[in-house]
Amino acid sequence: MRIDVITLFPGLLEAAARESILGRAIESGRLVFRAHQLRDYAHDRHKTVDDRPYGGGPGMVLKTEPLVEAIESVQAMAQRAPVRLLSPGGRRFDQAMAWELSRAPRLILVCGHYEGVDQRVIDHWIDEEVSIGDFVVANGAVAALAIVDSVVRLLPGVLGNAESVLHESFEDALLEGPQYTRPAVFQEWGVPEILLSGDHGAISRWRRRMAEEKTRRVRKDLWECRGKGESDEPNRAD
Repeated sequence: MRIDVITLFPGLLEAAARESILGRAIESGRLVFRAHQLRDYAHDRHKTVDDRPYGGGPGMVLKTEPLVEAIESVQAMAQRAPVRLLSPGGRRFDQAMAWELSRAPRLILVCGHYEGVDQRVIDHWIDEEVSIGDFVVANGAVAALAIVDSVVRLLPGVLGNAESVLHESFEDALLEGPQYTRPAVFQEWGVPEILLSGDHGAISRWRRRMAEEKTRRVRKDLWECRGKGESDEPNRAD
């Protein structure tokens, strides 16, 4: 997979790309990653990429000329791909979307900044706007990093245990349930007996039930979207 990110803060992404899962994916050849400095596509003396909004108001808006040149230049570097803008007005990013993006050969992300992007760029050069949630971060590179990390870990061969991605939070619209490791007793608190039983079928059902209970308790929105849980079925054995 190839991922290109257009941003004012490529160093933030490049530093992350040297670490952990992203670094291993790049080293193994499963990921080609490039962070492109938007200012490289501004040709005035000050490398200006923003200007005051027409009609007045606070803040600055990313200009059309450097952003369009950056998008077209990056698009031409490899196989064409949809261009996605990180924006609070976009489709909500979730685990299902992470899987969707992980199946594509190439991902191009444009990082919003300041008060936003000139609407003409969005109308004619952006295929989709994407939001990581209803909160504000310093710049789009932060949001891009979250998306890149969640997508890359789904690529075949990136994680040491391929099954681990199938048992994480938000798979099957459930949060992950409680996990325990050694020691079996810490101070006065022990590990649930069922996890020490060796009965893998019972353990699997218990983990499922715990995941459902946690989701129902702390994320009612997820629970209502997914409908009845397995542990709600009548006459189900523990």
